[in-house]
Amino acid sequence: MAGLAALPQELSQDVVDLLNRTDLDPTAVVFDPIPPVVVTSNGGENGVVKKMKTGENGEREIVMGRNIHSSCLDITEPEANDEVTGDKEAYMAGILARYRQSLLERTKYHLGYPYNLDFDYGALSQLQHFSINNLGDPFIESNYGVHSRQFEVGVLDWFARLWEIEKDQYWGYITNCGTEGNLHGILVGREVFPDGILYASKESHYSIFKAARMYRMDCVKIDTLSSGEVDCADFRTKLLQNKDKPAIINVNIGTTVKGAVDDLDLVIQTLEECGFPHNRFYIHCDGALFGLMLPFVTRAPQVTFKKPIGSVSVSGHKFVGCPMPCGVQITRMDHINTLSSNVEYLASRDATIMGSRNGHAPIFMWYTLNRKGYRGFQKEVQKCLRNAHYLKDRLRDVGVSAMLNELSSTVVFERPRDEEFIRRWQLACQGEIAHVVVMPSVTIEKLDTFLDELVEKRLSWFNDGGNQPPCLASEMGKDNCACPLH
Repeated sequence: MAGLAALPQELSQDVVDLLNRTDLDPTAVVFDPIPPVVVTSNGGENGVVKKMKTGENGEREIVMGRNIHSSCLDITEPEANDEVTGDKEAYMAGILARYRQSLLERTKYHLGYPYNLDFDYGALSQLQHFSINNLGDPFIESNYGVHSRQFEVGVLDWFARLWEIEKDQYWGYITNCGTEGNLHGILVGREVFPDGILYASKESHYSIFKAARMYRMDCVKIDTLSSGEVDCADFRTKLLQNKDKPAIINVNIGTTVKGAVDDLDLVIQTLEECGFPHNRFYIHCDGALFGLMLPFVTRAPQVTFKKPIGSVSVSGHKFVGCPMPCGVQITRMDHINTLSSNVEYLASRDATIMGSRNGHAPIFMWYTLNRKGYRGFQKEVQKCLRNAHYLKDRLRDVGVSAMLNELSSTVVFERPRDEEFIRRWQLACQGEIAHVVVMPSVTIEKLDTFLDELVEKRLSWFNDGGNQPPCLASEMGKDNCACPLH
């Protein structure tokens, strides 16, 4: 064919043979090259991209992760005789074996993100051969028969008991992540109060502000105390400035960076004192991590639907320890009718955000909740709190600024000066602070290894006398700051 002369020379013989078929129109095949990866002018070494962000105290540097295009795994076409040689299978097996080894290595040095890596789901491997999909309402079966609704509703009932709401008074579902729970909770609040204003502390998870943008909601950021807890004095001031509109409030049951728990009772009291009756506000509780831990902390204030709250969400891949991202969202049945609609295609109803939902996640959660129960979770919470206090005390003993909120297992400390050290231990950082989230899979031995390495590194960071540890009094209070001034 004369037309082949204009085709790219790097085409394989298989593609050329394909184009020589008499039943194929070559003009219908597009050979536009893949757009090149854009390399920013301020890219750092190894693909690290650095951005500058301007804040109240001037500019600070945000260090972004490496560009994955430099290490991505290409997808290639199998050779014509691959079924005979098995080369492709062997190649992929090698890739997966090396990947598994890298996961084992990275898991050893995982401290900065709230994932419980202590789990064993070998008994559930027999279910991986099925495409389990819980599309639609979890309480109403659809025409798709390969689902796990019976497990999902069992999990939802367990959380309903935990948060003290009767079966006939709640609605909920297992989400694909904690962010989806927040998006759903804020959406329900917006549907109940279409003209409402969203109030959230400035230390709320970024998904709350994502929800405000997605739903085109007016959003008011509330100041926080040095602990990270919402400042209810500032909340009162801003409520009074908008008394003519209903209030939709995000209450943090553990902030992302400092692990601070907002005072739910004080938030409700502030609303009432500002003239907001219960039918003019909606409270969503973001309990991504601590929503499951707090019920097992002695004398901790409880999150319960006996209080005038509208919804609660938690993550399933954090304290529970599911191997895939998932979460639980519970709201009042009275509220959900504003979202729910019949779907003939499913022969069901749907008030979820996503259509298809991972049907394996409910089974993993059901399995863990059954194995551990309330007593098992209580033991794990106590272990996390003990180990968190151990880490905080050891940091202070070696002269590192450190803070631990009363109801938290998140230890906040001065940000390490070495980005490679941060990446090695997978620390989450914000400005001049970093944190370790002490989870059930974090042992004293792992904390000791981390501390030994940190102490050794600090000798090189501050050995000349010219460099001094930063003052973090504004971030964590004077009592927790170990700078030369304090």
